[in-house]
Amino acid sequence: MTVLYDQAEQLRSLMRARPRRASVIAITSGKGGVGKSNIAVNLAIQFAAAGRDVVLLDADLGLANADVLCNINLTSNLSHVIARKKELHEVLVPAPGGFRLIGDASGLARMADLTDMDRQRLVDALAELERQTDIILIDTGAGISPNVLSFTRCADHVLVVTTPEPTAITDAYAVIKVVSKDNNVRRLSLLVNQTRSAAEAKVVFERIAKVAKQFLNVTVLDGGSLPADEQVPLAVRKRQPFVLGSPRCPASQSIAKLAMRLEQGVAGKLGQDGFFNRMSRWFRR
Repeated sequence: MTVLYDQAEQLRSLMRARPRRASVIAITSGKGGVGKSNIAVNLAIQFAAAGRDVVLLDADLGLANADVLCNINLTSNLSHVIARKKELHEVLVPAPGGFRLIGDASGLARMADLTDMDRQRLVDALAELERQTDIILIDTGAGISPNVLSFTRCADHVLVVTTPEPTAITDAYAVIKVVSKDNNVRRLSLLVNQTRSAAEAKVVFERIAKVAKQFLNVTVLDGGSLPADEQVPLAVRKRQPFVLGSPRCPASQSIAKLAMRLEQGVAGKLGQDGFFNRMSRWFRR
C-alpha cells in the first residue's frame, strides 16, 4: 500500500491547481476481453491514491462487472434514481482504494425513452456530481453502438484500450474512426494492454497512430501500455484490484504511469457546459 501512495506523489502535484468541475475520461475499446474494465477500476484507485475525489461510472450496459472486480454487492443503481426510489448519493458505493462506484448504469440506456421531467432530474443529479467531483471515469461498453458513442463523444478525454491481437487492433481503429468524426472530442489516447514487451506496444501504437493521422487526420496520443502480468488474472480471481493486492507488480507500475499521462493530457475543458448536459443533448438527437 505504501508503494501505491509513493507512486502518486508526482500525480498529486499536477492535480492541486485544477478547477472543481470534474475531468471526464471515457474508457472504451473496439472489442470485449481486452481488459478495459480492469484498467478502469485500477486507474480509479490510482487517482484516488493521489488525493482526488473519483467516481467510476460503470456504463458497460448489460455487461457491467466493476462491482465483481471490487467484490461489491450492489443493491441499487441509476434506475432507482429515475424511479425516485433513491437519491444519487445513495447509489454511490464506496469501493476499495478510496473511489466511489456507480454500478450497472442501466438507467442511462433508457434516457431517450424517459419523460422530459425524469430525464432532466437525472441530468441535474449527475451534473451536481460533476461539480463536486474531481475525476469521473466512465467504463463504456465495447464497440460503436449508440450507447457507447453517447459517452465517448461527450467526454473530455477518450482512452481506447486494445491488445496486440490483430482483431483488437482493427476494432480499436474502427472506434477511433467513428469517435473522431465528432468535433467535440478533445483528447484521444490509445493504451496497449497485455503486451509482451515495450517494443511490441510501440509497434502497435505507431501502427494505429500513423493510419489515424494519414487517413483521418486525427492525432492519437500515446497512453502507454500494460504488460502481460500474471498478477492481473490472479487478482481478478481474488476479486481484488491488482494495484492493491500487488502494488509492486509491473501492471501496477504501468497504471501509475497511465494516470500521469492522462492527468497531463486532460485539458481544454468545454467551459460551463458539463459532460452530462452534453450527453443529455446527444440522447435527444
